[in-house]
Amino acid sequence: MPYKKDGMPFELHPSPIKGKDGKNVLYAKPLSGKKVTMEEIDDYCARHYAMRLGELTHSFHAFIEAAGHFLAEGYRMETPIGYFAPTLKLSGEFSDPDDVKPSDVSFEGIEYKSGKAFERQVAKWLRGFRRANNPDTRQLLADKEHLERALRRSIAENDGYTTARRFAFYSQLTYYSARKTLDKWCEEPRPKLLKSKMGQEIIYTEV
Repeated sequence: MPYKKDGMPFELHPSPIKGKDGKNVLYAKPLSGKKVTMEEIDDYCARHYAMRLGELTHSFHAFIEAAGHFLAEGYRMETPIGYFAPTLKLSGEFSDPDDVKPSDVSFEGIEYKSGKAFERQVAKWLRGFRRANNPDTRQLLADKEHLERALRRSIAENDGYTTARRFAFYSQLTYYSARKTLDKWCEEPRPKLLKSKMGQEIIYTEV
């Protein structure tokens, strides 16, 4: 069978779920490490869509300013790429609404759901999929410097904390190997990470 040279490159990883044959069921994910910067997107739009260089970046900055204003007022924002809405969390477990004070509520993050038009545009550009060579997990786990760099980068670029999914992206580990590594760093005699819960998500911060 000829090797496919176009399409989205993907990796296959084992999940913890066992199949009928007793083996771990596989899941697919886009090839790790592929990243495009705002500067590169801006340059692409300037070359292909008759935009001035820097115009898209400026538009994004204006959008962030405007979105911050409306989201802080509790609005759900509907845009061509999908909707954005603020998510909140309570400081503890409450069952009686009368017990909840405004000070018990805090901003947790932003929910995003892609729009159908945006998804159709992605589907329009898709040229199928092609299998990529998975990184060797054992070699990655044995490379302590690589893991340390990935941890620092995932924390530095994500508001001072990381998650198993973010660390998996930067380290090129599977989600499950990434989570196991982070948990191990939390359980060492002198732990380097603290594990906590933010809403429904498990986060890791440096000790």
